[in-house]
Amino acid sequence: QLVESGGGLVHPGGSLRLSCTASGLPLDYYAIAWFRQAPGKEREGVSCIIRSDGSTYYADSVKGRFTIARDSAKNTVYLQMNSLKPEDTGVYYCATDLQAIPRDEWSLMGHYGSWGQGTQVTVSS
Repeated sequence: QLVESGGGLVHPGGSLRLSCTASGLPLDYYAIAWFRQAPGKEREGVSCIIRSDGSTYYADSVKGRFTIARDSAKNTVYLQMNSLKPEDTGVYYCATDLQAIPRDEWSLMGHYGSWGQGTQVTVSS
C-alpha cells in the first residue's frame, strides 16, 4: 500500500515536500514514480527512482526544480518541489511495480500496478 502526504496550498515560487510511504511493499519492488494530474488533463509522469541503483528520472517540465529521493529505512520516497509554478497544480500520485520497467518508459502509467490515493498540490497567489 502506498500513501502520499505533504500536499497543500503554496504561492508561486514556494516549496513543498511530498512523501510516499510504502507499507507491506515487497523489498524487491523495481521503482517508485511520481505522477500528477491537473484538472481536465491526463496523468503525467513527474519523476522516478530505481531501487537497485538509485537512478533518477525527471520530466523536462520539472528538471532543476524537483528532486526525488528515498529513505530505505523508512520505506519512503520523497519529492522535493522548489520554485513551484501554477502549472504544477494537480493531484500527485506515487506508483510502483515489482516488474522491471524499461528506463526510457518510466513515465508510462501502464508499467505501474500499485498506486496511492494522491495528494493535492495547489500553486496559487
